[in-house]
Amino acid sequence: MRIRFGSKNSESAGKSGFGVSSVIGAAAIIFMAAGFFYLYSERETIPADEDVKSAFVLSQVSRELTVPEIVKKAKPSVVGISSRFGESTVGTGTGIIMSEDGYIVTNAHVVKNSSDKAESVTVVLSDKSEYPAEIVGADSRTDLAVIKIDTGAAKLSAAEFGDSSALSEGELAVAIGNPLGFELYGSVTSGIISALDRTITVDEYTMTLIQTDAAINPGNSGGPLLNSCGQVIGINSSKIISDSAEGLGFAIPITSAKPIIDELMKNGFISGRPRIGISGEDVTEDIAIYYDLPQGVYVRFVENNSAADTAGIRSGDIIVSADGKPIKTMQELNAVKDKFKSGEELVVTVYRAKSRIEIKIILGAEEN
Repeated sequence: MRIRFGSKNSESAGKSGFGVSSVIGAAAIIFMAAGFFYLYSERETIPADEDVKSAFVLSQVSRELTVPEIVKKAKPSVVGISSRFGESTVGTGTGIIMSEDGYIVTNAHVVKNSSDKAESVTVVLSDKSEYPAEIVGADSRTDLAVIKIDTGAAKLSAAEFGDSSALSEGELAVAIGNPLGFELYGSVTSGIISALDRTITVDEYTMTLIQTDAAINPGNSGGPLLNSCGQVIGINSSKIISDSAEGLGFAIPITSAKPIIDELMKNGFISGRPRIGISGEDVTEDIAIYYDLPQGVYVRFVENNSAADTAGIRSGDIIVSADGKPIKTMQELNAVKDKFKSGEELVVTVYRAKSRIEIKIILGAEEN
């Protein structure tokens, strides 16, 4: 089974923005199979900030619309997003206009690969006009990003946002996006809300998402999932790919996304998160036995001047415990770390050159 981070579509540079996209980014696929190493970057929890001014408010349920009426209402607020990474890779996705002055929400993986933001981002409006965009903030942990375009005096058509906490299973769900690139710009699919509060693990962290059978394909990332009133109640993010299953798409509930979006607009990042500063791989039981190593987190990279770097963590170390608790995965390490605040001390034990060494880490702070 594969979980695809949805729905971003990638293509080689040099193709027209509206050309056929033929290459789907392999980095957007997470393989859920025993025995593989998984390369992870840290992703942490989110604090709420109720004093932040929001780009949008959540509307009450209004008159139910037909699907054509929903599309007519929402489609002008849906945009295409083209992100350039390096000289040869262009990824495409979808976004939702939040405000008349050009703030747009999308998925973080549409404008960010691992820790690197796109070198340039272009937004394509429903009338096919194009504008360069600024990345206001992108948060990989929650797969949310805010970008901004300047259309001068022209006001954009902002979407209406609904309350995802008021949803019920079996309700109508409509998705709008750009599957497989801009040649299929503005495609509409419909289905139902299949499940609420569905817990899905993607990479080393867990997300609570809306499940829908409305088709979500590569290129739909960041697009709206709409209720029967034409209100945005979710941001399409991922799908499960399996030979034995279909129609398993997932969207980030807008109610839980709202405080994250608000803080990205305020700070450009989510403040107050502790950070170690490593990327690592889980040493599975099979790998541990084969290489005669302990289970834990194999440190693949140490970020320069990070908390880990200052404390003396090295590439090649295996972190086997944190705060006195044995850990076997990056997810377990993050769960321990997230109980601390930036500036506090976290004691870890690493396996290095057949010895176990205790290291004290003064946790850093997430800043971007």
